Amino acid sequence: MRLRTRQVWFAPAILAVAWVFAWLDPETGIRRWLSLRDDLAAAHGRIAGLEQGIDALETEAGRLEADPLAIEAAIREDLGLARSGDTVVILRDRAEGTVLGQP
Repeated sequence: MRLRTRQVWFAPAILAVAWVFAWLDPETGIRRWLSLRDDLAAAHGRIAGLEQGIDALETEAGRLEADPLAIEAAIREDLGLARSGDTVVILRDRAEGTVLGQP
């Protein structure tokens, strides 16, 4: 009967040692898996943001294709130009001295 008790505790002991090894090994194992899982979640977040950017650009491209005046307005805005008679207002950020709305 004593031999049987030793066999019953042998399997859980092996599993416990394997779990500790998997947790402590930095290159493989549980910590690596958790790190990769976090990286995957961050990548999914970046993908969602990029997809929103694509949608916004597709909407703007459709607007520019449909309306010739929209093309002119976009060009004037990008180049900082104005039609004769228009007034251009440039807003600067006080702290940094940069133009607002510019990267």
